[in-house]
Amino acid sequence: MCNLYSLRTGPADLRRAFGITEDRTGNLPLLPAIFPDQLAPVVLNGASGRDLVMMRWGMPGPKAFGEHPVTNVRNVASPHWRPWLGVAHRCLVPVTAFSEYADTKPRKTPVWFALDVDRPLFAFAGIWRPWTGVRGTKRENPDRVAEEHRLFSFLTTEANGVVGPVHPKAMPVLLTKPEEWATWLEAPTAEALRLQRPLPDLEMREVARGARSDEPEPQPAD
Repeated sequence: MCNLYSLRTGPADLRRAFGITEDRTGNLPLLPAIFPDQLAPVVLNGASGRDLVMMRWGMPGPKAFGEHPVTNVRNVASPHWRPWLGVAHRCLVPVTAFSEYADTKPRKTPVWFALDVDRPLFAFAGIWRPWTGVRGTKRENPDRVAEEHRLFSFLTTEANGVVGPVHPKAMPVLLTKPEEWATWLEAPTAEALRLQRPLPDLEMREVARGARSDEPEPQPAD
């Protein structure tokens, strides 16, 4: 289960890559470590094109299980998730690498995966919904009061041969091409869900181990 990813692409390049019409993220920094319940940028259909907005990672799960935040969604046939699979609630989650934890001793080891070592941009196939309740850290919400949030999660699928040796149960749905981004945002649900498949092994690789943050390599001094 992916509960850590990074975004090392700046806002200008995000706007260019995804064809953003309206950027509502403000002064967006590079994000080398994004954890559950944090705010992160997502792309969704807006009134006049694609919007880039900040949402919080983790949609509420089923009431029977306490509505605890769920970061990864695989069972798209579930009645709990089906209402959020339409065009109005699909989004793209920009990513440059994601981490799974290798089951090592004495503690698990973060293993980072990307399309290549230079961290080209791709996207998770995401869904989102509005929700009113208490979320965020004490610093973000000091009074711990219920507020209106926009929350996102992303789809997972079976692991491929690159991720499987580290995390055999699942991997995120990775969308790497503009035509896939358009299909996920605009196509009928049945067509969009055909994208819920593992990325071919040759299109990605393991790029780092050990760190809980995908920091850029230091640049040599001139």
